[in-house]
Amino acid sequence: MDYKAEKITPYHTKASKTEQVQEMFDSIAPAYDFMNRAMTFGIDKIWRNIAVRKLSHYHIKSILDVATGTGDLAMLLHKKIHPEKIHGIDLSDNMLSIAKEKAGKKGIAKDITFEKGDCLSLKYADATFDAVTVAYGVRNFERLDDGYSEMYRVLGKGGVVCVIELSTPRNRFTRVLYNLYANHLIPLAGRIISKDTRAYSYLPESIEAVAQGKEMLDIMSRAGFVNCRCYPLTFGTCTIYIGEKH
Repeated sequence: MDYKAEKITPYHTKASKTEQVQEMFDSIAPAYDFMNRAMTFGIDKIWRNIAVRKLSHYHIKSILDVATGTGDLAMLLHKKIHPEKIHGIDLSDNMLSIAKEKAGKKGIAKDITFEKGDCLSLKYADATFDAVTVAYGVRNFERLDDGYSEMYRVLGKGGVVCVIELSTPRNRFTRVLYNLYANHLIPLAGRIISKDTRAYSYLPESIEAVAQGKEMLDIMSRAGFVNCRCYPLTFGTCTIYIGEKH
């Protein structure tokens, strides 16, 4: 099935969405952590903590963090859940380099494996992990159904998927303020700080286009996940999605 978000690309070139996303994150990697904190006023840390608390109710020994970026969620999972194994994968070499550097400074470089990987074609065997997580990355999937199918495949029986994704508020008043901020202030700040003229225009475009709420839960269900539910946060600007493999 085709989804609107799959057609939204960073640079509007002939390259595939996957290739363009990789190029974009390689470009903005040095500014990524600063922009995340600035754009969300630091609330992104709260969102990750809420997701990790929800995962703490499961018996998790192994985790795959898809689109791990600079490793914030993987390192938080290591700190709070203490799994025996964490793998963080990403398309961007530059983002992975920062993740490895951050893990080294925390003294946990040996505890988390950061490696290049594509969510649409995971190299891991079936039923390898107890949990799969994705923070702010699903909207960048070139083929959403394939991404969820692969995450389902590498999960073992009783495993859980947890997706944190930015979303658009439904309240009319909040939506007006959000549109001003997301469509004007964020792209301006992104151009100044990251020097990438398209990356932070792509951000609100991809948030607007990605499946949200029930639509996202339906996609998860079609991939095989059960007991799917979602938790809107901060006036609907972020949503946590949870699904299980029985």
